[in-house]
Amino acid sequence: MPNSIEDYRKLIEKPWGRMFYDTLFKQLDLSDNSPLKILDFGAGFCVTADHYGKHHKVVAIEPDEEMIKLSIHENHFELIHGGKEALSAYADNSFDFVFCHNVLEYVPDKEVILKELARIVKPGGKLSIVKHNLMGRIMAYAVFADDPKAALDLLECGDNEKSMFGKRNTYSDDHIIGLGRKYGLFMENIFGIRTFFALSQNDDIKFTPEWYDNMLALEMRTCNITEYNSFSFFRHLIFQKNK
Repeated sequence: MPNSIEDYRKLIEKPWGRMFYDTLFKQLDLSDNSPLKILDFGAGFCVTADHYGKHHKVVAIEPDEEMIKLSIHENHFELIHGGKEALSAYADNSFDFVFCHNVLEYVPDKEVILKELARIVKPGGKLSIVKHNLMGRIMAYAVFADDPKAALDLLECGDNEKSMFGKRNTYSDDHIIGLGRKYGLFMENIFGIRTFFALSQNDDIKFTPEWYDNMLALEMRTCNITEYNSFSFFRHLIFQKNK
């Protein structure tokens, strides 16, 4: 596990870091031929913002100064240092697509932020939320980390671990789906991310193209099958705003 922001930044360049984003981008399935107005809220190192900045008009909001300093900025996008207060600058129905990836676990006011994100999504537009999955975290501790005690603690007490980003609360899919419905957001799809590729400790094989291509194909083949994505490390929920 990374011990610092710099360690975390290095992970995205490893095969298991790249595969997270390759899987995410395939699931989002945005056409390069139809430019969209996109907001990436809690953009982190701006991997997603930079990726879509090549063909779309992207605004990235990130509160952590260190992550901004280490961010990727090869393509054009607007990068704002700020948090939820920055959302008030945007009018209702401003964006075609909003991303909120691995953010809500670390904030106490999930509903306040979700309400604001729903406000600025255009009718018919979409909101992409990526979140930690408790069952996947239990699997990772038991299999990858060889730590059944930690897996038992998660199973019995839930996920309230401290991390470099603050205390993590791995909320349920049903909770965020219910909140979304309250503000006119309706579930379109649920995917798993990191179902298999992080469970092996054989890092050497992960640098081989054959492994990478086959594992990415396996992740995509199983990411929307309930029996598999129920134990993925991350859950990717895509909402559409009521027209």
